[in-house]
Amino acid sequence: MNPELEKYKDKLPPKILEAISRYLPENASKDQVKKIVERCIKDYEYMQVDAGESVGLLSAQSVGEPGTQMILRTFHFSGAAESLSVSLGLPRLIEILDGGKNLKTPMMEIFLKESDSSKIKGYALEIKETRFYEITNEIVIDMNESKIHISLNPVKLKDLKMTIEDVLKKLTLSFKSCKFTASGDEKIIISSPDNFTLNELYKLKEAVKECYIKGIKGITQVIPKKEDSEYVILTAGQNLKEVLKLEFVDQIRTRTNDIFEMEKRFGIECARAMIIEEILKVLESQGLDIDIRHIMLVSDTMTANGRIKGITRHGVVGEKASVLARASFETPIKHILNASMISEEDPLHSIIENVMINQAIPSGTGMVDLAYKDKEEKKVAKE
Repeated sequence: MNPELEKYKDKLPPKILEAISRYLPENASKDQVKKIVERCIKDYEYMQVDAGESVGLLSAQSVGEPGTQMILRTFHFSGAAESLSVSLGLPRLIEILDGGKNLKTPMMEIFLKESDSSKIKGYALEIKETRFYEITNEIVIDMNESKIHISLNPVKLKDLKMTIEDVLKKLTLSFKSCKFTASGDEKIIISSPDNFTLNELYKLKEAVKECYIKGIKGITQVIPKKEDSEYVILTAGQNLKEVLKLEFVDQIRTRTNDIFEMEKRFGIECARAMIIEEILKVLESQGLDIDIRHIMLVSDTMTANGRIKGITRHGVVGEKASVLARASFETPIKHILNASMISEEDPLHSIIENVMINQAIPSGTGMVDLAYKDKEEKKVAKE
């Protein structure tokens, strides 16, 4: 540790002093160190909360009020967000806070190890899931011979770096009962030992159109976007596990808006950081400003037990020790009946249950009992 920092051991926690020491420039003068530490002390004191402060209530109000304002605001998004139909605003905020696993619009931000404009198109095509109909020009049913004739798009085959033999292998693996033969470099004929009826031919045609050919399953759309001096690939749909296997992908910065997937791949601390980041992103897109400490408290509450829990009756609220706190959220009769059947007691340690029974809440001045004896009472006691 820098010797100059030893003077401030009584003013800052050791962890903060260690962080300052780690990031201090090697050639920093004594005056510069003093200014840096004094600024850190000022910020540290500002971040402290008075004993008895109702931080939970403040956070609930600070997040709830902007959420209400979002209903009254309508924004039109242009560019990448609009083209990918990204879920924003109040629906996305509810999705995060409820701990929803089935996202309406899953997406990814894929960062690359090298930002080469000549390779970005190839990278995007390698990531995007390609279905058979995307590389065809025409699909025709021949009723006389019970066959299907398919004309391929040579330009798209070249972009995907595939040959007609590669396509035949994919089709053969997916439809083993049919026979696929190449007619030249751009045509495929589908036939079968059994003569198909018209209805069967039509069903086969539709099934073949949706056959998976190349790319990463689940990623239906890709948009390369330039941010500052590098390219980022935005996707509709997500498959983080497979994307991270690609050699050209930066595994450290690549992310998805699916918080549960981030938790699965990188752990609960990453999920906590993603909750904060995603909530801030939604609020900033709506032009709303909230102190990050309120959002940090919400994310800490959602991830406190090592798993992501939504703020719902099945998540955070359902795990509360207080019967009245659980009953105050949703389905009150159910909670009260269940508690009465097992003779459950409520110690009334928290705020909401004391509000419900009209008692002083254990916060602020309600945290202590003040006993006061005036001078007249003291005289009487002496006599």
